[in-house]
Amino acid sequence: MRRSVRIKDHWSEQRLFVGRVLFAAVAAVLLLAAVGGRLFLLQVVRHDYYVDLSQGNRVRLEPLPPDRGLMYDRHGVVIAENTPAYTLELTPEQVPDVPGTLRRLAAIGLIESDQVPALERLIRSGRKFEAVPLRLSLSDADIGTFAVRQFEFPGVEIQTRLARWYPYRDTGVHALGYVAAISEEDLKRIDRDQYAGSSVIGKIGLEGSYEQELHGTAGYRQVLVNAQGRRVDRLGGGAVALETRPPRAGNDLFLGIDIRVQKVAEEALAGRRGAVVAIEPGTGDVVALVSVPTFDPNKFTRGISGREYAALRDDIDKPLLNRALRGAYPPGSTVKPLMALAGLEFGAIDPAATRFCRGYYTLPGSSHPYHDWRKEGHGMVDMRKAIQTSCDVYFYGLAELLGIDRVHEALTGLGLGKPTGIDVGGELPGLVPSPEWKQQRYKQAWFPGETIIVGIGQGYLLATPLQLAHAAAVVAGHGRNFRPRLVTAVRDAATGAVRRLAPVAEPTVELKDPHAWDIVVEGMERVTEPGGTASSMAHGAPYKIAAKTGTAQVFSLGQNEKYVASKVAERLRDHALFIAFAPADDPKLAVAVLVENGGHGGSAAGPVARRVFDAYLLGKYEANAASTIKTE
Repeated sequence: MRRSVRIKDHWSEQRLFVGRVLFAAVAAVLLLAAVGGRLFLLQVVRHDYYVDLSQGNRVRLEPLPPDRGLMYDRHGVVIAENTPAYTLELTPEQVPDVPGTLRRLAAIGLIESDQVPALERLIRSGRKFEAVPLRLSLSDADIGTFAVRQFEFPGVEIQTRLARWYPYRDTGVHALGYVAAISEEDLKRIDRDQYAGSSVIGKIGLEGSYEQELHGTAGYRQVLVNAQGRRVDRLGGGAVALETRPPRAGNDLFLGIDIRVQKVAEEALAGRRGAVVAIEPGTGDVVALVSVPTFDPNKFTRGISGREYAALRDDIDKPLLNRALRGAYPPGSTVKPLMALAGLEFGAIDPAATRFCRGYYTLPGSSHPYHDWRKEGHGMVDMRKAIQTSCDVYFYGLAELLGIDRVHEALTGLGLGKPTGIDVGGELPGLVPSPEWKQQRYKQAWFPGETIIVGIGQGYLLATPLQLAHAAAVVAGHGRNFRPRLVTAVRDAATGAVRRLAPVAEPTVELKDPHAWDIVVEGMERVTEPGGTASSMAHGAPYKIAAKTGTAQVFSLGQNEKYVASKVAERLRDHALFIAFAPADDPKLAVAVLVENGGHGGSAAGPVARRVFDAYLLGKYEANAASTIKTE
């Protein structure tokens, strides 16, 4: 008889199934409760917090760069302004391949290929959410080129900005300076929040020195963006309150420069290398600050290419060099009025005493001759005539009487060998040598022969055109001393109020005998009279000019060598220098002129000063022919 076998236990399976269902149901209820609790926490308990986060995800702060302050000349003429321009900008966080994007932009000619490495470094050093300018000013052709291929460059856009513009182009560039793209080095020293949205910064000149006044304060506005970070007009159905903080424009600067006089001075030096500085003796205001050759600062504003900058940098005439502030030259005979003041102050010489000039000078116990510029000599001269005729022999002897220590003290007291303190960066101090300086610099003793050549503005003595103009202004003011300055007033962008800056008075140069000023000024007046070394430049002038010519050697001649300009390479010829002030009886303007390798001060530099005086004192701004003679 067979036994029955139970193959399937329905009751056991049913109990197992019911248990599993109950477990799943409980688990589902618990999970649903957890999700519900989490939703309650997110949407009810922490509603406000997550609304703020959500708002932050779809609202982006867009920086609003401030308008840069303007610059005006002394008559209110705009000489640095802002004009609309289109810039090409890249936002790193929106660009999947920055190096590739830059290479493709270079391939279609929108940026220079040699700029790519520098742009990569600049992008890496900045914030990923801040736009980086690639080109500061696009032409219509550039805009068209980019527009048809914009889809190839995510994260790269054309923005409308205000770009710096210099309406007089290269006129006054060494005083005004220029702005250029913010560099990697600039990012290390600036407040990035204040420069958010800004693409340029002042580099040199007033643009650099007064950057904080001119730049202004950045603002911002909130904009809606989609998931890709692109700006949209609205997102969803809810209204969003967007904030805007307007930027504060930079302050405007009013300068002492007269742009018409500046232009006259630059035209007078056209085709040559040199500098002109014109200062008002009674205030220190700089009316003209010229260095030629010049360059167009608008090239830097639009984004100068590597090739263009290299051409300027490597130009043999050095257009980027500010010769007025950074050109240190032997002052030549322009130092003689200062030497005369030193002789009178220390009582080393009687101004009425005469000395015989036979064409050369020898130190006691030496047969080595120090030649006068006039081979046959000047005969009997006193101090006034020595200044008038620029007698080297007289000042050789005066320097020997004074000694180098007193010469050093006097010249530094009159402003040489130290910065004037002008309100623009880059000024060099020049050099007034001393035995201590030579020992430290060359590990050598000082020799008597070095003293006497300092007495005629040669040897180690170096001065900038600005220092010479400042010294001339001090002589014109009989010791009154004002710090040279370019900016005379600042206009607040918010209120429109103009803040006048008072002239900065430096310690007056006091002399034991105030009559010494009159003696030296009389000698300088004679320079522009018949028999003086600058008589031709003053011909026909309706005002009296007090002046001093100068010629500075570029290289040393052997004892028996004769200098013949026509046989010397142009860049080895003597520098021409000239200092003057006018009217001599009531000085309104002091001027220093340097013409590199120009030859004689009276014939090469003097006419330039005359044109500056005529422009400033008489309003003659047109070019005029000036007769010249070959004088010292």
